[in-house]
Amino acid sequence: MEFSGIADEAGGPIETQIKAHAELGWGLIELRNVGGACITDLPDKEFDRVLGLCTAAGMRISCFASQIGNWSRPITGNFETDKAELARAIPRMKKAGTRFIRIMSWTRGDAAQDDWKAEALRRVKVLAKTAEDGGVVLAHENCIGWASEGPAETLEMLETVDSPALALIYDTANPLAHGKDTWQFVQGLKGHAAYVHVKDWKIEPDGAGRGVYPGEGQSMLREQLAEIFRTGYDGVVSIEPHVTAVIHEHKEAGDPEAAYHIYVEYGRRLEKLVEEVRANR
Repeated sequence: MEFSGIADEAGGPIETQIKAHAELGWGLIELRNVGGACITDLPDKEFDRVLGLCTAAGMRISCFASQIGNWSRPITGNFETDKAELARAIPRMKKAGTRFIRIMSWTRGDAAQDDWKAEALRRVKVLAKTAEDGGVVLAHENCIGWASEGPAETLEMLETVDSPALALIYDTANPLAHGKDTWQFVQGLKGHAAYVHVKDWKIEPDGAGRGVYPGEGQSMLREQLAEIFRTGYDGVVSIEPHVTAVIHEHKEAGDPEAAYHIYVEYGRRLEKLVEEVRANR
C-alpha cells in the first residue's frame, strides 16, 4: 500500500505540492490543479515542467484528478468537452506513466431521471473505449453524478459499460457529505475499489458540513478503512483533506502557510490511523 494525496490542497504551485509530499516521505502525488489550472488544461510546456519537477523529486503521479463529468458539468452539457479533455490527458498520462484518471458521471441539471441515467451510461461507455484504446483507466469517484446516487447505480455502471478501462475510486467521506448512507456505500462497494480517497467529514448542528482531520469526523473512517482492508485492498490511499481548501466550492485556502502545514499534518495522522487499523485486523 502507498500513500498519495490531491496535492493542490497543500498549495497552488507545484513546488509547494512536491515539498509537502517530500516532507511526508511519499513517493506518489495526485495532481488536480497546478497554479489554478487543471493538470489536463495546462499548456504543454507547463505540463512538461510540472512532470520534470515531479520526476526530479523522485515522485510518480498516481492519478490525474480531471474535470470529466464533475460537479461543473451537467448531463445536458456538451459531451465534446469531456471527450476533448480525455484526449488531451491520455498522451500526458502515458508520458508520466500514470494509470488512473478520475472522472464522475455528470450532474442531473434539468434532465429527466431516465434521461440522466441513459446519457451518463452512454457517455461513460464512449470514454471507456477511448481510455482502453489509449491504455489508461477511468476511475469513477463516488461523488457527483448518476453513478454516485448509490452502490446499486455504481455497480450497474460497471456491469453496463463492462470495460477493463473503467474502475472505481472510493471516497470515504462523500456518502455523508452528499446525504447518503455511509455504511450502505462501503458495504455495497466493498471489494470493488481500485483506488481510495480519504477525507473525514463532520455535520454541524446547523446542517453545514466541513472536512476535519482523519478520525475526528462522523464518516466512520476507522470502520470504513477496516472493511476496505479486510477485502485485501493494498492499493493507493490518497488524501483529500478539504479542511482549508474545497476546490469544487471555489474555496481557496485563506492562509497558504496554514494550508501547507494542515496538509502535512493530515497525512501524518492518516498514516498513524491506517497503521492502527491494519494492526487490529
